[in-house]
Amino acid sequence: MTTLVLIITAVLTALIGGLFYAYSCSVVLGLGKLSDTEYLKAMQNINREILNPVFFMSFMGTMILLPLSTFLLRGQQPVFIFLLLATLAYLIGVFGVTVAGNVPMNDTLDKFDISNSTAEAIRQMRENFENRWNFLNNIRTVFSVITILFVVCACVWNKEL
Repeated sequence: MTTLVLIITAVLTALIGGLFYAYSCSVVLGLGKLSDTEYLKAMQNINREILNPVFFMSFMGTMILLPLSTFLLRGQQPVFIFLLLATLAYLIGVFGVTVAGNVPMNDTLDKFDISNSTAEAIRQMRENFENRWNFLNNIRTVFSVITILFVVCACVWNKEL
């Protein structure tokens, strides 16, 4: 059972890391080429659509399964240390940054009425949003990769695999 939990943890960690990586190396680059209005509309739609069961399963599942895996493998060294480090990296650098940074920005953007705003207000909203959101996403990407590396190390050193 412990092995299955660790494998599922590794898969979910890789999936969510891949999502943030894909944003960093492709999605935000494409969105950056849009006009201010197109950009804000696209981000509003993306931020609404990502709130779906598949996303929540990987994002929240990783948050739950990393600590669970760490607990289940607490007697195995160095597996426990790798999983503890993975858990901390994810909880702080991925989950924490998302909840404290990206989500409030997404909520602010969601409330912004593009159709009744001036071109200057739209430009200002994009200016306040885009670079900071991308920066925070890059942090999530880096911490996701770090998390994945620690989980892979845990899998390699796990005696049950």
